Parts: sequence; structure tokens; C-alpha cells
Amino acid sequence: MNGRYGSDQLNLALIVMVVALSLLNNILYILLGSGLLYSFLSLIYAAGIGFATYRMLSRNISQRQAENQKWMSLLARLRDRNHRYFRCPHCKQRVRVPRHRGKISIRCPRCGEKFIRKT
Repeated sequence: MNGRYGSDQLNLALIVMVVALSLLNNILYILLGSGLLYSFLSLIYAAGIGFATYRMLSRNISQRQAENQKWMSLLARLRDRNHRYFRCPHCKQRVRVPRHRGKISIRCPRCGEKFIRKT
């Protein structure tokens, strides 16, 4: 494993997803038998295992760290209940504003564009 990336939070989430899909697949197999849905879930299950293994054994550490960083920022945004995130219509910069303020005028910190959104 020298020079390999190993495991991180994204791989843990992938493995949890694969285990959940496996359980769902087994339950559907017991209830419905073999079919198109069973085959489709089996394919997704196998792809998840393959992708998690690929990420663990990868030597491109900087790319795997960037993927994990994007995953962690997505989780942080989902857990943030005090703020809303908007994109500036002009430069596409992501802007964070407090929730529950009604209609507010937002000024983009990058380009200075002002736009109105409801929080």
C-alpha cells in the first residue's frame, strides 16, 4: 500500500451506500425474485464496490484528496441549517447568506453584482 491513497470519508460513504444497496437488493430478491430491478441494483452495487476499490488503490493522491474535499464541503452545506447558498447570476460565485430574513439584496463579494433572493 505504499504510495496508495487508502480510505477517507468519501470511501466510507460509498461503502455504506453499497451495504445499504446490498441489503435492499436482497430484500427485493426475497420479495420479488430475480428481475430487471434486481439486475440494475446489482450493477450499481458492483460499480460502487469497484469505484471504492479504485479510489483506495489509486496513486493519484492529489485528485483523490480533491474529490474528498468536494464531498466534505457538500456535507458541510447540507448540515448548515443557519445559512442558504446562492450563486451569483453574473460570475457564478457561491454566496452564503443567513436564513429566515425574507427577501434580501445580496451583493456578490467577487464582482459586486447585486441580486435579490428570498431566504
